[in-house]
Amino acid sequence: MEIIELKHPYQEKEIIQEPIVLALGFFDGVHLGHQAVIRKAKEEAVKYGYKLAVMTFNQHPKIVYTKLDDESMFYLSTNERKAELLADFGVDILYLVEYTWDFGSQAPQEFVDRYLVDLNAKVVVAGFDYTYGKPEVANMQTLPEHAAGRFEIVEVDKLMIDEHKISSTSIREHIEAGDVTAANKELGYLYETSGIVVHGEKRGGSLLGYPTANVETTAKEFLPGIGVYVVEFNVAGQWYQGMASIGYNVTFGDHRYITCEVFILDFDRMIYGENVKIRWHKYLRGEIKFDGLDNLIKQLDQDLIDTRQYFEAL
Repeated sequence: MEIIELKHPYQEKEIIQEPIVLALGFFDGVHLGHQAVIRKAKEEAVKYGYKLAVMTFNQHPKIVYTKLDDESMFYLSTNERKAELLADFGVDILYLVEYTWDFGSQAPQEFVDRYLVDLNAKVVVAGFDYTYGKPEVANMQTLPEHAAGRFEIVEVDKLMIDEHKISSTSIREHIEAGDVTAANKELGYLYETSGIVVHGEKRGGSLLGYPTANVETTAKEFLPGIGVYVVEFNVAGQWYQGMASIGYNVTFGDHRYITCEVFILDFDRMIYGENVKIRWHKYLRGEIKFDGLDNLIKQLDQDLIDTRQYFEAL
């Protein structure tokens, strides 16, 4: 997949000079609803023999229009992860537009002329709730007027699951509540985060017999809520089974900072400084303040049994 980064106003030489089918959306998480848009766009691309392109933004528009700063915005998928997922779903070209005040200040007609027509879109595919300006004047119902017959428009209806619309918001709510099973159901794949292994307090191995990799999330990714989880852990391109704890290690005192620690099954290597990935399979339990190490170790032993049983049942 070719990735083309655009900043408004872009130069004509930056654009692929051939007809395309263009899918529109922010696509945070590239969940099943997003995949329905991409799948429909792929069908159109195959039908006409065009390449499939996606246009999205480098950051959420809320950062431009509200007091929310970039450091406070967390995503289900970073731009790198989003590109990886889009490539997996058959996208040929990714237009990653830098969302600035200047870009967002375009009139709806200017956006359509410059970012749909001038990108050589012959078919435009988007979800039913896509907007390209103020919702009341720049939506899927107004798009035909702005298109003026210069490209076909395909609208994809909402996708429902368990009687509610699949959305990035609902997925974030599931993840924050620790319900990664529900989140994965709406994503259509296992939720994944990344980070780097850093030095921790080294208590897991010396006191508990459960040495852990302390993972510092380096990207603005949305981490699951406090609790213990069944996970897979990727280091140096290899996936391993594991169990992860996100919490404050309350057994060892109050007012501690939050950590993400992973015990990797059947693994014995020093991996400090390694870039790693975590796939979140299942919530096991909440964080518990134990009254002694023996009870904590007993619970960790049970967590390990539950984790092994989970993978054996797959």
